[in-house]
Amino acid sequence: MTQTTADIAFRYEDLPALMARMTGAEKHGPAATSTLDALWVLYDRVLRVGPETAGDPGRDRFLLSKGHGPMAYYAILAAKGFFPVEWLDGFGSYDSPLGHHPDRLLVPGAEIGSGSLGHGLPLAVGTALGLRAQGLTDPAVWVLIGDAELDEGSNHEALAYAGAAGLDRLHTLVIDNQSATHGWSGGIASRFEAAGWSAVTVDGRDHAALEAAYTLAHPGRPHAVVARVEPKN
Repeated sequence: MTQTTADIAFRYEDLPALMARMTGAEKHGPAATSTLDALWVLYDRVLRVGPETAGDPGRDRFLLSKGHGPMAYYAILAAKGFFPVEWLDGFGSYDSPLGHHPDRLLVPGAEIGSGSLGHGLPLAVGTALGLRAQGLTDPAVWVLIGDAELDEGSNHEALAYAGAAGLDRLHTLVIDNQSATHGWSGGIASRFEAAGWSAVTVDGRDHAALEAAYTLAHPGRPHAVVARVEPKN
């Protein structure tokens, strides 16, 4: 019987080869590679969602706010079987579902369409509120943002509200590659803690540290994980 890509159990070590299949201009390579480890650990060890449960109301939700460098995200979705690996070869082309920003109507597993920076955390807050209103208290909501997105006022309004509302099923993953214009005394985590969040800062390339941070108990509070990676050049 002929083996297809759907039969292959991909590992973390396979991700660079998957990303290499995506070619063309405007790849935003550093924006993508900065998220690779954090996304892999999240999808491989923490998130309760897969191709078979992508439409299940009880699934965990992942929202990619940092959508301008989606290659790592696409590679991991393909590795986990959300869509055929062969789709990666057409990345960014006119007739490919894999655009330079993910489109939730075209990309299996994508929860939102990424656009302007600063919109993902407010959408995640709304998602967590909507699940709470429906009595769905088990699904976790995760959103990945870049540190430079914290230059946007919409994110600060969202994180202030989430802390006050005690949205304990909400999780924010901040990729810190020192792109932010302003910064905060005490670091990014201090900004979340001041708004009533649980927050922890880890090495964004250390898989064990990432998993421990993702699964840290935070009763009654939303949770932020700041993953530090090499500075963007």
